[in-house]
Amino acid sequence: MRIVKKHLSGTSIAKALLRSAPTAALPYSLRRRSRQTITLNDGEQIGLVLEQGTILRHGDALLAEDGRLILVQAAPDDVLRITAESDRQLTRAAYHLGNRHVALEVGEGYLQLEYDPVLRDMLRRLGDVSVRRLDAPFEPESGAYGGGHKHGHDETFSEDYALAQAAYAAHDHPHTHGHEHMEDPDHEHVHGQDCNHGAHHRPKENR
Repeated sequence: MRIVKKHLSGTSIAKALLRSAPTAALPYSLRRRSRQTITLNDGEQIGLVLEQGTILRHGDALLAEDGRLILVQAAPDDVLRITAESDRQLTRAAYHLGNRHVALEVGEGYLQLEYDPVLRDMLRRLGDVSVRRLDAPFEPESGAYGGGHKHGHDETFSEDYALAQAAYAAHDHPHTHGHEHMEDPDHEHVHGQDCNHGAHHRPKENR
């Protein structure tokens, strides 16, 4: 098995060098793991041994010990996309999400975060934003001081947040059950230029 120990930012790599490189299409949950085994598009398995805290971005490259490159692609994730009619409304949603220290993608006219039913309900209660569930690549903001965004992903936070979600569900949603991803009418699938997510999905109305 080839081992990869070096990560190269996409902005520093000539595209010509990556045209024939194998690709690794990874969701965000795997792009933030520094130690793992991944499978490339040609079926090869490689081992990642990267610096702790490394977060891979779409278009980045991995340099294997044999000198060959591997192109990183962002695979679709289960996300919530928030839009609004005004910048003020969208900024208000960002403020409330920021108070909860979630990984957040800030796009042109939208916010995006990993799917969370508790946060979806909180956003809908704001009353002035649109919240959609869909499958799309997820590229959250990096930490303000240059490192990866670690709020919400360390072990102690995950445990505390799970307890908070359970308490919320018991208090406000006593009859809510899991597996909402399969039945949620807001769940859509978005396919980008580099997305190989080939399943066909029936379009659904946004709420």
